Amino acid sequence: MKKRLHNPNLAKIHRNYTVEEAAGLYDVFKGTVRAWIKAGLPVLNDKRPMLILGSDLVAFHQARRTKNKQKCKPGEMYCVCCRAPRKPAGNMAEYQIITEKTGNLVAICPECDKIMNRRVNFSKLAHVCGEIDITLPQVLQHIIDNHQSSVNSDLKQE
Repeated sequence: MKKRLHNPNLAKIHRNYTVEEAAGLYDVFKGTVRAWIKAGLPVLNDKRPMLILGSDLVAFHQARRTKNKQKCKPGEMYCVCCRAPRKPAGNMAEYQIITEKTGNLVAICPECDKIMNRRVNFSKLAHVCGEIDITLPQVLQHIIDNHQSSVNSDLKQE
């Protein structure tokens, strides 16, 4: 079964939670919260009902989120399938515009042949790409900007 990362901001830091309340807060079973306690989530005391400080609950989930986080170096993109940063196949990527300032780098993973994406600010594109050969989108020409008449045109030129 796949591990699910929980939002640490759900717990209030100035509140105490029982195992049942913490399970209801994160929409998990009580056994899951007890497994968190065995994995290192601190409790106030070992007597029943076990109380968990909200600040400890927030810190526990933040630590679990940042534990496996991997930063991509320049020239690397994160492959979700391989779960590791990799250089794209053939050192080639395509830049797809999302807004005027940001876009996605799209490439193929050399290990699993799946699509890799990386969100990039256009002004930082040169730093992020490293040695990757990036293909930028071509600007489409509008019909109005074209000075040649179409072959199928019914317009008479005088």
